[in-house]
Amino acid sequence: MKNSQNITWHHSSVSKKERHVRNGHKSCVLWFTGLSGSGKSTLANAVDYALFQEGCRSYVLDGDNIRHGLNSDLSFRPADRKENIRRIGEVAKLFVDSGIIVSSAFISPFQGDRELVRQMFETGEFVEIFVKCPIEVCEIRDPKGLYKKARQGEISEFTGISSPYETPDTPEIVIESHHLTIAQSVELIKKYLKDKKIL
Repeated sequence: MKNSQNITWHHSSVSKKERHVRNGHKSCVLWFTGLSGSGKSTLANAVDYALFQEGCRSYVLDGDNIRHGLNSDLSFRPADRKENIRRIGEVAKLFVDSGIIVSSAFISPFQGDRELVRQMFETGEFVEIFVKCPIEVCEIRDPKGLYKKARQGEISEFTGISSPYETPDTPEIVIESHHLTIAQSVELIKKYLKDKKIL
């Protein structure tokens, strides 16, 4: 719901298409989704670095980083999780409009929330990347010690333990991070971007 009927969208004097031409590539959001510990942030940063090395304009929006600032007022309750994803979807949309390839690394556990974000973008601009990894492997990795805390009851509403993760139905890309190296995963994503004429 809009706060005021007096707010009007201000169109930029430079179009998205013109930015694409200047950059030498199209823009999109690479939406990395998966369990905590699946490797989303690591992969998103590796992709971003590879794109940067090739002269692309790119950026990473990371779940933890966003919650330090923009979404620091939100909890992990279902309603706040939904708002967390909505806000980052809007931010990602601004990045895409500016001609940037933005990698968004968020658990984003609910299919409905991810679909709402997808609808914010033009066809082909939302690339859902399911970083698939068994929870058993994620727990062994447990880089932040969160699974251990969740198992001990210190963290409520923890995805995969006390809150569900809804597997994507038809993601554009599936990365089995327990089988593939980071380098192999990056190449798969770059191949997709080239096949779709984004790069």
